[in-house]
Amino acid sequence: MFTGLIREIATVKSLVGSTLSVKAKHQASLGDSIAINGACLTVIKVAHDGFSVELSPESQSVLAMENYKNEVHIEPAMMMGDRFEGHIVQGHVDTIGTVKEIKNSGNSFDVYIEVDKKSIPFLVPKGSVTIDGVSLTINDVNANVFRLTIIPHTMKETLFKNYKKGSKVNVETDMFARYVSHIITHQKQTTLSWDEVDAINTSY
Repeated sequence: MFTGLIREIATVKSLVGSTLSVKAKHQASLGDSIAINGACLTVIKVAHDGFSVELSPESQSVLAMENYKNEVHIEPAMMMGDRFEGHIVQGHVDTIGTVKEIKNSGNSFDVYIEVDKKSIPFLVPKGSVTIDGVSLTINDVNANVFRLTIIPHTMKETLFKNYKKGSKVNVETDMFARYVSHIITHQKQTTLSWDEVDAINTSY
C-alpha cells in the first residue's frame, strides 16, 4: 500500500526488455514493492546507486511508458507505523489519461485530464485520484475530463513541471469508489417468501 506522496525523483538508467533500472538515493532491498510513476513494481536487483524492477510486457502495455525514460516518481511501500498522509493508493493503474490543458491561474495551475468514460464514475468531485503516483484532489468532473488544481510547490517538485498538452499519465482512481461501484453492480436482489421469514423467526 502507498500514500501517493512522492519520496524521490529517480533517474532512469535503462529499460532493457522487462528490466527497468533507476538511479536513486533510496536504499531498496530485493523483493521490495516500490511505486514508480504510480505502478507497484518489485525490486529484482540492487546496485550501489539504485535498483532495478520488473516491468513486464503486460505492465508496459497498460502504462504511460513515455514517462519511464528520463526521471520517474518513486514511493516505497508503507511500513507498519509509518505516518499516513495522502490517501490509500494500491499502485494499480486503472487507465491512461491525456493532459488536455494546463492553465496558470497565478497562485496555482488548473490541469485538465481526459480519460476513458468508463473511468469517470470512479472520479468523484473533491475525492482523491493518483496521477503518476501523486495523490491529488479532484475539483470538477465532466463527461470524460476532470480538473485538478496543482499548487506551485507540487508543480515544481514533481514531474508535473514537464507535462504539457498531449502528455500521457498513469491514473489510479479512488479505491473506495471502485469497491462501492462493484458491490452495487453485483449486488443481488433477493425476495423472501413468508415461509422463509417464519423459518428465520423460529430459529431465534
